[in-house]
Amino acid sequence: MVYVLTKKASTLNKTFPKNTIFVSLPLKTENQLQNSDLFYIDISGLTSADLKKTLTQIKKRCKDISWGIIDVKGSCNDPASLFFDGACDYLGPSFLKGSKTIDAKRIKEALQWRNTISAVTSDSKAASTTESAFLKSGIKLPAASAFPGWKKMESGKAMPFYLLYCSLQGKELLDSRLGEKVLNQVNKRFLSILVNNLNEADGLPWMDSGKDYLFLLPPKAQCANAAIKACIKMIISTPLHVIETIGLNLPANFKFALHYGSINYKPPGKTGTVVSDAVNSIFHLGAKKAEAGRLTITSDLPDVSIPKVMQDFFVPCGEYEGRNTWHTKKFVYAKPWV
Repeated sequence: MVYVLTKKASTLNKTFPKNTIFVSLPLKTENQLQNSDLFYIDISGLTSADLKKTLTQIKKRCKDISWGIIDVKGSCNDPASLFFDGACDYLGPSFLKGSKTIDAKRIKEALQWRNTISAVTSDSKAASTTESAFLKSGIKLPAASAFPGWKKMESGKAMPFYLLYCSLQGKELLDSRLGEKVLNQVNKRFLSILVNNLNEADGLPWMDSGKDYLFLLPPKAQCANAAIKACIKMIISTPLHVIETIGLNLPANFKFALHYGSINYKPPGKTGTVVSDAVNSIFHLGAKKAEAGRLTITSDLPDVSIPKVMQDFFVPCGEYEGRNTWHTKKFVYAKPWV
C-alpha cells in the first residue's frame, strides 16, 4: 500500500495509483502509516526547518517503512542528501511536470533500492562490530613463570596453551594421488618445515593424525606472535616449500588454525588419553572451518596474542561453534598456484 503525506492531495491524484491513501501533514502519529509499504512526503510549502523536523520524525518513528520525496518546485538543493537520510525515491519537477505516473514498476524499484541499501548497511555494521571486537576477549595470560618449560612440564597438569593446527592441502586429496611410501615422505618433510619454522615460538609437535599436526605453544604472548609470523611466512613461500623442500610436483597449500584453551597435559606419544574441549575445538576449526592458504584464529585468544601491527592481516570470517573467527587475507602469487 502506498501513502502520500501532503497538504494538497488534489494536485497529486493523477500521479499516483487509485488505491493510494493521502494523509495530511503534519503527521500526527506513526499509526497513520502502519499499513504502508511505501510512503511519499510532499515537501512543497515546507520550510527548511519544517523539512528537517519532518525527516527527524520519520527516521525516528517510521524507520522500518520505505519512503520517498515529492519535490514539485525543486526546492531541495541537494536531493542526494535525502538518500543519505534513508529515502528510496525522489520525484522532482521534471517527473511531476510531465505525464509520468507512479506505477507498480516504479514502486517495486524503490522498494528494491531500500532493501539493497538496508542489507549493505546491516552487513557493514556487522563487519564493523566484528572488527571492533577483534581479540577483545578479556582473557589474560598466566604469569610467565607458570610455564616451566617442556622438559619440566608435569604429565596430567592442567594448564592453558596455544594450540596450532597444521595441515598440507592439495587441490585434490594427496592420499588419492600419492602412494603410501611417497605420502609418508611428504608428511615427514612437511613436519620438518613446521618444526624448523616454529622453533622460535617454542612449538612442541604434540599430536599427529597422519594427515594433520597439532602443536602446543607456551602461554606467552611472544610465542603466539612468533608462531603467527611463522605461519604467514610459510603461506607466502608455499610454492618454494612444496616444490623444493617437500618435493611435490602437485599444487598444494598450507592450512593453519590457532586456538587457546586449557588441557590436561600429556607428553607427545601419550596423548591418547587426553580429553579436552580445546583439543576438540581446534581440530574442528582446522578440519571444517579453516581454509587452505590462510591462518584462522578464534576469539578465545588472549588479547595480547596478536600485536596491532599484524592485525591488518586478518579479516572476519564469521562465527564457528559459538566463537567469532578471523583469517588472514588471501595471498595471490604471480602465477596461479592452486
